Amino acid sequence: MTDLPSQVSSPVAGTLFIVSAPSGAGKTSLVKALLRHDQDLHLAVSCTTRAPRPGELDGVHYHFVDDARFEQMVVDGAFLEHATVFGHRYGTTVAAVRDVLARGRDLLLEIDWQGARQVRARWADAASVFILPPSLATLEDRLRGRNQDSEATIAGRMAQARDELAHYPEYDYLLVNDDFDQTLRGLLAILVAERLRRSRQQTRLGGLLAELTHPSSQVIGG
Repeated sequence: MTDLPSQVSSPVAGTLFIVSAPSGAGKTSLVKALLRHDQDLHLAVSCTTRAPRPGELDGVHYHFVDDARFEQMVVDGAFLEHATVFGHRYGTTVAAVRDVLARGRDLLLEIDWQGARQVRARWADAASVFILPPSLATLEDRLRGRNQDSEATIAGRMAQARDELAHYPEYDYLLVNDDFDQTLRGLLAILVAERLRRSRQQTRLGGLLAELTHPSSQVIGG
Protein backbone atom coordinates (compact mmCIF):
# COMPACT_ATOMS: atom_id res chain seq x y z
CA MET A 1 0.00 0.00 0.00
CA THR A 2 1.41 3.42 -0.92
CA ASP A 3 1.48 6.32 1.53
CA LEU A 4 -1.56 8.59 1.35
CA PRO A 5 -1.55 12.40 1.56
CA SER A 6 -2.50 13.57 5.04
CA GLN A 7 -5.52 15.65 4.10
CA VAL A 8 -7.78 16.37 1.15
CA SER A 9 -7.89 20.17 1.09
CA SER A 10 -10.83 21.14 -1.06
CA PRO A 11 -13.69 23.35 0.15
CA VAL A 12 -16.92 21.39 -0.06
CA ALA A 13 -20.53 22.08 0.83
CA GLY A 14 -21.80 18.53 1.25
CA THR A 15 -21.33 16.20 4.22
CA LEU A 16 -19.43 12.92 4.06
CA PHE A 17 -20.95 10.06 6.07
CA ILE A 18 -19.34 6.69 6.80
CA VAL A 19 -21.31 3.59 7.78
CA SER A 20 -19.51 0.40 8.83
CA ALA A 21 -20.56 -2.90 10.37
CA PRO A 22 -19.50 -6.55 10.48
CA SER A 23 -21.02 -8.86 7.89
CA GLY A 24 -24.53 -9.87 9.00
CA ALA A 25 -25.23 -6.81 11.13
CA GLY A 26 -27.76 -5.49 8.61
CA LYS A 27 -25.74 -2.59 7.22
CA THR A 28 -26.69 -3.06 3.57
CA SER A 29 -30.42 -3.24 4.27
CA LEU A 30 -30.22 -0.18 6.53
CA VAL A 31 -28.30 1.82 3.94
CA LYS A 32 -30.83 0.97 1.23
CA ALA A 33 -33.69 2.07 3.50
CA LEU A 34 -31.80 5.22 4.48
CA LEU A 35 -31.31 6.21 0.85
CA ARG A 36 -35.04 5.71 0.18
CA HIS A 37 -35.98 7.93 3.13
CA ASP A 38 -33.45 10.69 2.47
CA GLN A 39 -33.37 11.89 -1.12
CA ASP A 40 -30.52 14.33 -0.38
CA LEU A 41 -28.13 11.50 0.46
CA HIS A 42 -26.17 9.69 -2.25
CA LEU A 43 -24.23 6.43 -2.09
CA ALA A 44 -20.64 6.43 -3.31
CA VAL A 45 -19.95 3.92 -6.07
CA SER A 46 -16.73 2.12 -5.17
CA CYS A 47 -14.29 0.17 -7.29
CA THR A 48 -13.81 -3.55 -6.68
CA THR A 49 -11.83 -6.43 -8.11
CA ARG A 50 -14.51 -9.03 -7.38
CA ALA A 51 -16.81 -10.29 -10.12
CA PRO A 52 -20.32 -8.84 -10.42
CA ARG A 53 -23.04 -10.74 -8.61
CA PRO A 54 -26.37 -11.49 -10.33
CA GLY A 55 -28.22 -8.24 -10.93
CA GLU A 56 -25.24 -5.97 -10.29
CA LEU A 57 -24.40 -3.37 -12.93
CA ASP A 58 -21.03 -1.78 -13.62
CA GLY A 59 -21.07 1.89 -12.65
CA VAL A 60 -24.27 1.49 -10.63
CA HIS A 61 -23.43 -0.93 -7.84
CA TYR A 62 -19.64 -0.90 -8.30
CA HIS A 63 -16.99 -0.02 -10.82
CA PHE A 64 -15.65 -3.50 -11.60
CA VAL A 65 -11.93 -3.48 -12.43
CA ASP A 66 -9.21 -6.11 -12.63
CA ASP A 67 -6.31 -6.38 -10.18
CA ALA A 68 -3.84 -4.68 -12.49
CA ARG A 69 -6.08 -1.65 -12.99
CA PHE A 70 -6.79 -1.42 -9.27
CA GLU A 71 -3.10 -1.55 -8.39
CA GLN A 72 -2.32 1.18 -10.92
CA MET A 73 -4.99 3.38 -9.32
CA VAL A 74 -3.35 2.79 -5.93
CA VAL A 75 0.03 3.81 -7.34
CA ASP A 76 -1.51 6.91 -8.92
CA GLY A 77 -3.03 7.97 -5.58
CA ALA A 78 -6.54 7.83 -6.99
CA PHE A 79 -8.16 6.36 -3.89
CA LEU A 80 -9.44 8.17 -0.84
CA GLU A 81 -9.55 4.75 0.80
CA HIS A 82 -8.95 1.17 -0.24
CA ALA A 83 -8.81 -2.18 1.51
CA THR A 84 -8.86 -5.92 0.96
CA VAL A 85 -11.98 -7.65 2.31
CA PHE A 86 -12.55 -11.41 2.05
CA GLY A 87 -9.89 -11.70 -0.64
CA HIS A 88 -11.16 -8.88 -2.87
CA ARG A 89 -10.02 -5.27 -3.15
CA TYR A 90 -12.34 -2.31 -2.71
CA GLY A 91 -11.69 1.41 -3.00
CA THR A 92 -13.35 4.82 -3.28
CA THR A 93 -11.74 7.46 -5.48
CA VAL A 94 -10.97 10.98 -4.31
CA ALA A 95 -12.45 12.40 -7.51
CA ALA A 96 -15.82 10.70 -7.02
CA VAL A 97 -16.14 11.98 -3.46
CA ARG A 98 -15.00 15.51 -4.17
CA ASP A 99 -17.28 15.82 -7.20
CA VAL A 100 -20.43 14.95 -5.24
CA LEU A 101 -19.62 17.02 -2.16
CA ALA A 102 -18.53 20.05 -4.18
CA ARG A 103 -22.04 20.16 -5.66
CA GLY A 104 -23.50 20.47 -2.17
CA ARG A 105 -24.71 16.88 -2.01
CA ASP A 106 -24.24 14.60 0.96
CA LEU A 107 -22.40 11.35 0.30
CA LEU A 108 -22.42 8.03 2.15
CA LEU A 109 -19.53 5.57 2.14
CA GLU A 110 -20.48 1.99 3.02
CA ILE A 111 -17.02 0.74 3.94
CA ASP A 112 -15.20 -1.35 6.53
CA TRP A 113 -13.08 -0.07 9.43
CA GLN A 114 -9.89 -0.12 7.36
CA GLY A 115 -11.35 2.25 4.78
CA ALA A 116 -13.04 4.36 7.45
CA ARG A 117 -9.71 4.91 9.20
CA GLN A 118 -8.12 6.11 5.95
CA VAL A 119 -11.03 8.46 5.21
CA ARG A 120 -10.96 10.02 8.67
CA ALA A 121 -7.23 10.65 8.31
CA ARG A 122 -7.79 12.58 5.09
CA TRP A 123 -11.29 14.03 5.52
CA ALA A 124 -11.35 15.33 9.08
CA ASP A 125 -15.01 16.35 9.24
CA ALA A 126 -16.45 13.05 7.98
CA ALA A 127 -19.15 11.68 10.31
CA SER A 128 -18.86 7.96 11.05
CA VAL A 129 -21.40 5.40 12.30
CA PHE A 130 -20.77 1.82 13.40
CA ILE A 131 -23.66 -0.66 13.36
CA LEU A 132 -23.50 -3.30 16.11
CA PRO A 133 -25.41 -6.59 16.25
CA PRO A 134 -27.41 -7.18 19.46
CA SER A 135 -25.22 -10.23 20.17
CA LEU A 136 -22.72 -12.55 18.50
CA ALA A 137 -25.33 -15.32 18.57
CA THR A 138 -27.77 -13.12 16.63
CA LEU A 139 -25.05 -12.22 14.17
CA GLU A 140 -24.31 -15.89 13.51
CA ASP A 141 -28.02 -16.67 13.13
CA ARG A 142 -28.33 -13.92 10.53
CA LEU A 143 -25.36 -15.26 8.57
CA ARG A 144 -26.85 -18.76 8.60
CA GLY A 145 -30.25 -17.40 7.60
CA ARG A 146 -28.84 -16.21 4.29
CA ASN A 147 -28.37 -19.84 3.20
CA GLN A 148 -25.51 -18.68 1.00
CA ASP A 149 -22.35 -19.71 2.84
CA SER A 150 -20.63 -22.90 3.90
CA GLU A 151 -19.80 -23.67 7.52
CA ALA A 152 -16.19 -22.72 6.87
CA THR A 153 -17.23 -19.39 5.35
CA ILE A 154 -19.53 -18.62 8.28
CA ALA A 155 -16.75 -19.42 10.74
CA GLY A 156 -14.43 -17.10 8.83
CA ARG A 157 -16.99 -14.30 8.80
CA MET A 158 -17.55 -14.66 12.54
CA ALA A 159 -13.81 -14.44 13.20
CA GLN A 160 -13.64 -11.38 10.96
CA ALA A 161 -16.62 -9.85 12.77
CA ARG A 162 -14.90 -10.11 16.15
CA ASP A 163 -11.91 -8.26 14.72
CA GLU A 164 -14.10 -5.56 13.18
CA LEU A 165 -16.12 -5.06 16.37
CA ALA A 166 -12.94 -4.22 18.25
CA HIS A 167 -12.67 -1.02 16.19
CA TYR A 168 -15.94 0.53 17.37
CA PRO A 169 -14.12 3.21 19.49
CA GLU A 170 -12.89 4.83 16.27
CA TYR A 171 -16.43 5.90 15.27
CA ASP A 172 -18.51 8.95 16.20
CA TYR A 173 -21.80 7.09 16.64
CA LEU A 174 -22.82 3.57 17.65
CA LEU A 175 -26.17 1.96 16.83
CA VAL A 176 -27.35 -1.50 17.87
CA ASN A 177 -29.43 -3.06 15.10
CA ASP A 178 -31.87 -4.97 17.28
CA ASP A 179 -35.00 -3.31 15.88
CA PHE A 180 -34.63 -2.35 12.21
CA ASP A 181 -37.04 0.61 12.22
CA GLN A 182 -35.57 2.05 15.39
CA THR A 183 -32.05 1.74 14.01
CA LEU A 184 -33.14 3.46 10.81
CA ARG A 185 -34.62 6.32 12.83
CA GLY A 186 -31.30 6.61 14.61
CA LEU A 187 -29.45 6.90 11.30
CA LEU A 188 -31.85 9.56 10.07
CA ALA A 189 -31.39 11.52 13.31
CA ILE A 190 -27.61 11.40 12.88
CA LEU A 191 -27.93 12.79 9.35
CA VAL A 192 -29.99 15.73 10.58
CA ALA A 193 -27.70 16.46 13.53
CA GLU A 194 -24.55 16.39 11.42
CA ARG A 195 -26.05 18.64 8.76
CA LEU A 196 -26.88 21.21 11.44
CA ARG A 197 -23.39 21.36 12.93
CA ARG A 198 -22.20 24.97 13.18
CA SER A 199 -19.08 24.25 11.13
CA ARG A 200 -21.19 22.96 8.24
CA GLN A 201 -23.89 25.63 8.53
CA GLN A 202 -21.29 28.40 8.41
CA THR A 203 -20.35 27.22 4.94
CA ARG A 204 -23.92 26.78 3.73
CA LEU A 205 -25.30 29.93 5.36
CA GLY A 206 -22.33 32.21 4.78
CA GLY A 207 -24.33 34.95 3.07
CA LEU A 208 -27.13 34.97 5.63
CA LEU A 209 -24.76 34.93 8.59
CA ALA A 210 -22.78 37.83 7.14
CA GLU A 211 -25.96 39.83 6.67
CA LEU A 212 -27.25 39.06 10.15
CA THR A 213 -24.01 39.86 11.94
CA HIS A 214 -22.56 42.70 9.84
CA PRO A 215 -22.09 45.86 11.92
CA SER A 216 -23.96 47.99 9.36
CA SER A 217 -27.03 45.74 9.47
CA GLN A 218 -30.09 47.63 10.60
CA VAL A 219 -33.51 46.47 11.60
CA ILE A 220 -36.06 48.46 9.63
CA GLY A 221 -39.48 49.05 11.12
CA GLY A 222 -41.05 47.51 14.22
